[in-house]
Amino acid sequence: MIRVTRLNGVQIYLNAILIESIEETPDTIITLTTGKKIIVLEKAADVISLVKSYMRNIGSLRLAIKSNNLEESEEF
Repeated sequence: MIRVTRLNGVQIYLNAILIESIEETPDTIITLTTGKKIIVLEKAADVISLVKSYMRNIGSLRLAIKSNNLEESEEF
């Protein structure tokens, strides 16, 4: 889970695995795989950093990178 802040100042915890996309327009909008959109105060780069840190802590970042590299090598 990552902690982010809604526009009203309330902090919430999101399941980082459910994040589908993050965009700044200029507010940061996080779209979950469920279709729910959440607007937060943090910049997109900060949210991405939180997600990477979370993934690293649970060991998924290394698996995702390894999986991606395997897919690339299979194409050639």
